[in-house]
Amino acid sequence: MTRGITLLGATGSVGASTLEVVRANPERFRIHGLTAHTQVEKLFELCWEFRPDVVVVATAEDAKGLFDRLRDAGVFTQIEYGAHALEETAASRGADVVVAAIVGAAGLAPTLAAARAGKRVLLANKEALVMSGRLFMQAAREGGAELLPIDSEHNAIFQCMPRIVGHGKLRVGEGVERILLTASGGPFRQRDPATLDSVTPAEACAHPNWSMGRKISVDSATMMNKGLEVIEAHWLFDAPAERIEVVVHPQSIVHSLVSYADGSVLAQLGNPDMRTPIAHALAYPERIGAGVRQLNLTVIARLDFEPPDFKRFPCLKLAYDALAQGGAAAVLNAANEIAVEAFLQGRIRFTGIARIVSAVLDAGLAVQPDSLEHVLQLDKTARAAAQILVAAEAR
Repeated sequence: MTRGITLLGATGSVGASTLEVVRANPERFRIHGLTAHTQVEKLFELCWEFRPDVVVVATAEDAKGLFDRLRDAGVFTQIEYGAHALEETAASRGADVVVAAIVGAAGLAPTLAAARAGKRVLLANKEALVMSGRLFMQAAREGGAELLPIDSEHNAIFQCMPRIVGHGKLRVGEGVERILLTASGGPFRQRDPATLDSVTPAEACAHPNWSMGRKISVDSATMMNKGLEVIEAHWLFDAPAERIEVVVHPQSIVHSLVSYADGSVLAQLGNPDMRTPIAHALAYPERIGAGVRQLNLTVIARLDFEPPDFKRFPCLKLAYDALAQGGAAAVLNAANEIAVEAFLQGRIRFTGIARIVSAVLDAGLAVQPDSLEHVLQLDKTARAAAQILVAAEAR
């Protein structure tokens, strides 16, 4: 049976990889919905190719422009716009699967709507769990949603964890001792920490192994992305922070590992290509072709591992601290988004990212949110505090 897919964030890197898997398996998948924020030209091209039932853009102006172009091209697709339309499309009955690939806090509400609607939710959006882990997991349980991670690290853990019969959720326990999240170390793994103050946005975005968007690339360079993944793993696998370990693995071949009570360690390996975890989750429990070349270990020849340096990567330590505080993860995420944006705009230095996030965490804003509205208010307050600190750094 063909599965209908709604792709939230169709024009980003995860969206592009998802569409490549769909192209490779047209008999299995069809595109029901596509969303994009401002890249309307790309969205037009995707509508021409995939003929979705509905697309969502940011503004009424963009919606009208896209509608006119599609009508002239003979493509009749429902065009919606705005945040409410994003949530409605995520929960629409026309799709069995929702790929949550919107970067940042903007992806929280539609991903939560998909969980409440009982979809198979393919999670690439870290913020759904980082900002509102307790609320999101509760919504998924109550809605009967199936959560499948498509971050390469969490998907690897998913593949290495035991299945708990009758529940569908994976958890530490059941003979599992530790989760080991691998990290490439990014472009600055061996760079002199004394020189990090002069890092440029171009240098920070030049990831040695993965092709990603600018914001995610900077998060990889600071290792904040790994910190956010620690928080994600805490919620996805019901794992306390002390059982989640980060291991630097520069080759990005081992995507993560799970350590068991009997001394066994299971690892998932593969070439660094997002199509692999996406294909795994789209077709689960089956395996399908994704267009990814097979791994040749004799060519790789070696696999290296080392502990992370918290002095070089203070953002990773800040994420562990936020998880320990309880309720601080939303503050951490909001402050980081503001600081990374300021860095990419040339307003603050690379090392200013960690300083700003740390200062916002120290401001005492952290509380355990009890509703989506509370999460969004906490996010807004933390962003405002971070903006003040950015302005002070930029002077």
